[in-house]
Amino acid sequence: MALQVQATLHTTRSTRASLLSPTLSKSSSSLKSSFFSRSLNLVLHPNQQHSFLYGPPRFTMRLASKQAYICRDCGYIYNEKSPFEKLPDKYFCPVCGAPKRRFKPYAPPVNKSANEKDVRKARKAELQRDEAIGKALPIAVAVGVVALVGLYFYLNSTF
Repeated sequence: MALQVQATLHTTRSTRASLLSPTLSKSSSSLKSSFFSRSLNLVLHPNQQHSFLYGPPRFTMRLASKQAYICRDCGYIYNEKSPFEKLPDKYFCPVCGAPKRRFKPYAPPVNKSANEKDVRKARKAELQRDEAIGKALPIAVAVGVVALVGLYFYLNSTF
């Protein structure tokens, strides 16, 4: 039983000339290691040289975004496999038809029954209550500042 290997030798004139007259190599990697010798390049096929010098290909996986997004209008939570950022701009909420810009990031953990009707209604009421507080807060701050300024002028005028 004989093992037959077909090896082709690809040499160029410059390679032969460099072997006959030893000089310093222009590549810094050949000075660092004897593993990258010129004689090895004569034996390897050009396609093998590329994969041999640069190592095996690296495979990486991109994980889907685990960030959930909630619709501000109806409380629908988008938590699908495809990331929300990759969705087209014409994406709309499947429940109320709100455009993509009406969604905001949602931090709490999401379970399977997150988009049931009664859960969504409770979440919508909570969202409306939070938005109402957000709208009333600047008014309350302004009233407080006016009251402090009035108290300051009242105390300075009487004493």
